This record gives sequence, structure tokens and C-alpha cells, in this order.
Amino acid sequence: MDSATIAAIATPTGRGGIGIIKVSGKDAFSIAASIFKKSASLSDDSRETDKPPFSFLKSHRLYHGYIVDKEKGRVLDEVLLSVMLAPHTYTMEDVVEINTHSGSVVQASILNLVLKKGAKLAEPGEFTKRAYLNGRIDLTQAEAVIDIINSKTDKALEIATSQIKGDLKSRIESIRGALLDILVETEVAIDFSDDAGEILNSDRTIKKLERRVVDDLKELIEKYENAHVFRDGLKMVVVGRPNVGKSSLMNRLIQEDRAIVTPIPGTTRDLIEETLNIHGIPVIIADTAGLHETDDPVEVIGIEKAQEYIRDSDLILFMVDASDPLIEEDYKIYEIISNKQLIIVINKSDLVEDDFELEVPDSWNTLPRIKISALYGRGLNELKDLIVHLSIGEHGLEVQNKIIPNLRHKMALERSLQLCVAAIEEIRKETSFEFIAIDIKEAVESLGEIIGDTTTDDVIDQIFSRFCIGK
Repeated sequence: MDSATIAAIATPTGRGGIGIIKVSGKDAFSIAASIFKKSASLSDDSRETDKPPFSFLKSHRLYHGYIVDKEKGRVLDEVLLSVMLAPHTYTMEDVVEINTHSGSVVQASILNLVLKKGAKLAEPGEFTKRAYLNGRIDLTQAEAVIDIINSKTDKALEIATSQIKGDLKSRIESIRGALLDILVETEVAIDFSDDAGEILNSDRTIKKLERRVVDDLKELIEKYENAHVFRDGLKMVVVGRPNVGKSSLMNRLIQEDRAIVTPIPGTTRDLIEETLNIHGIPVIIADTAGLHETDDPVEVIGIEKAQEYIRDSDLILFMVDASDPLIEEDYKIYEIISNKQLIIVINKSDLVEDDFELEVPDSWNTLPRIKISALYGRGLNELKDLIVHLSIGEHGLEVQNKIIPNLRHKMALERSLQLCVAAIEEIRKETSFEFIAIDIKEAVESLGEIIGDTTTDDVIDQIFSRFCIGK
């Protein structure tokens, strides 16, 4: 690990009440001491003694004073400064936080002064990376930090908070512990082959693998499948031919006139994207250009963007016009989106009788459908309920259990599950203990990737590159 002292602005750029500059590392105190002047006079002239920098200050307390650029002979700002002694800090290193007035010029000036005194500008996520490398948190807790920062709903925040407390780590360690017990028994059976049958009882080992490992792995994988949208969000796109009401629906859902609505077909030429909260699920919704044939070069670009967004979407709202029978364009659009999860949204229901049923091909009858009026807001609550149902299933997110793996975790869990299932088959077939041990060891290592015990440096760097500078 890089031992350099690092520094960064830890608050968002712009004007505000408070800005924080964070410094972490072995030289944090000496750097801060060289630029900070405490407002009250120091007894015994502590700065002139052989005591370490800031030894006269108590840890985890705020001190009023000034940041002074001695070379230029000027005060940069009035500040509150805190010193935090290792290991009782976020990074487990000596940490100084300078609370300044928030403004881009004053913060940049103080940061530049700190860097001039010997600190290095922190890389994205480097403070949290040091917390992980120094053993204060595991990799799942580090990932939870970015999830907390990116949370767009209360439920997403609950999941991230559960993870940062170590709930997922505890669950993984429990499964891993059971595997390690079996691995030890298997390796002992290899060393004492004459007594192998007594050391490694096949039925007992299979039951332990199934009940304490396989069942738990399947449950965690299922939790990802059912509820990962609470963290990752749902990418949803509204498609249909021109003038069926796509923009009206988007405006209704986000409760804002974001998209232009006119009776003229083809008004939406570019992709319009917004984020909304539907029953705790962060939904990224996009209103696209109407899919149709056109010679207009601007519309062609908009349609190409729409088709690209469709390919990456999780759910499609396929909008048709209740007041107008299906036409060839509707069928062509369906061909484009038929391999995706979709809802047929029958708009303009205010123009037809309440018992109206749209005539659709037999192949569409199994698709979920709903009648709405985007103009008057009818059917929108039912549409939201249907979106949630398709996203998380019937059971939803259990209130008492917020342990939801992310995609990286899920892939490692699946690898571990495959190896454990293979080990069970090998035990049943009385395969050599050496082969059983290899599968179980690899399953343990796969779980270790989740909490960071066996994760490669490339993966670690990739995870922390998602962080902002200053965290």
C-alpha cells in the first residue's frame, strides 16, 4: 500500500456553509501544524518544544483557528480543525479534517497549500480503500459506502446501511466457516486414508453441505434476483409509434412537464431520461422518439438512440392507442421488443368505453397489459403496482432482512454453489478425496472474493475507481 499522506476536498464543489478538506497519513499532523494557527494562545509555547505536532490537541475535538500561508504572509480562512489519532479513524491512520467556508477558491487554496507541504492528492475512493487495506472494513462494507452515496430511495439506503454494518460479511463468513470445517475433515481423510470413512462420513458431510452451504447460497442468489433493483435501479423505457402519448405518460410519472407534448407526431426526437421513485424502487425512465420509418435525419438519430436504449433496458412500456386500431407500425415495434420484459400500456382509455378491450394477436394475450389515460392520470397507480410486481415478484423485499448481494457478489456465489454441488456429486460417487478437496477449496476462495480475502488487485482497483475523490 502507498504510504504517502493523502489529501482531498471531501465535500461537493460549489458554494455552501461548510467545506471539508481531509488529510490522512503519517505526516497529516505535521502538515496541518505547519499551516494552522490556533486562535487561543498556547500555554508553554508548545510549538517550540520537541513534542510531536499537535500533541497539545486532544483527539476527536474541534479547534478554532486560521489557515495561514506563511510564505505569502496571509490568512486563507477562519476554520475549525480536528485531529484524530490512529487507529481510531476512518482510515486507521492519523487524520486531520479542516472545516472551511465552502467556496471553490478558498477550498482549492487550502488544498494546494496542504499539497505543497508534502501531501499527495487522493485518488478516487482512496480514503475508503485505506480503511479496507488497513482492516477496518471488509470489501462488502467498502462497496456499501458507494451504495449509500448513490442511494436514490429509502429502501436502497436501508440495504446499503445493512451491508455497511457487516450483515452480508457475517453471512458469508458463516457459510465459509462451514466449508472450511468440511475442507479440514477432507484433508485429514487424505492424510489418514485408512480411517477416511470414520473421519469423513459421506451422509453427514452431504447434509452439512446442503443445509449449511448450498441452501444459504441459493437463498442469497435468489435475493439478488428478486430485489437487486432496490440498489441498482430499474431501467425502463416507453416505446410506441408517434403520438400515442409516450411523453404525456412520462410527464405524469415524474410529475413535471419534462417532455414536450403536442398533437404533432414526432415531437420527441431525442431521448429524455429522468429518475423517479416507484414504491421504493429507483426507476430510470426514458421517453424515446416514436419508432417509425422516416427520412428526417434528426428523427433517424433519435430512433437509433431509442433502439440502443431498448437493448439495455430492464422493462419496456409498450404504448398503444385505445382509440386507434393496431397498425403495421405497432406490429413492427413489437418485433423489436418481443424478447424483452414488457407491459402493454393501452393509452387514451378516456376516449373509449369502460369495457373496451383492445384486439390483439393471440401471441400477445399472455403479456401483462393495463389501460390508462395519461391525459387525466387514470390507471397510473395500477401501472406502478404492475411495474413493481414484475420487478421484484410477489414477495418483494422482506422488511426484516436487507441482505441483498450485488452483481459481483452474485457471480461469486454462483461459482461457489456450482463447486459445492459438484463436491456433493463427487462424495456420492466416492470420488478421490483429493478432487473433493479441490472443489471445496475453490468454493471457499470464491466466497473470499466477496469479502476481499482472495480478491485480486485489479478487482479492488476497479471497485474503488467508482468512488468520488475525497471518500
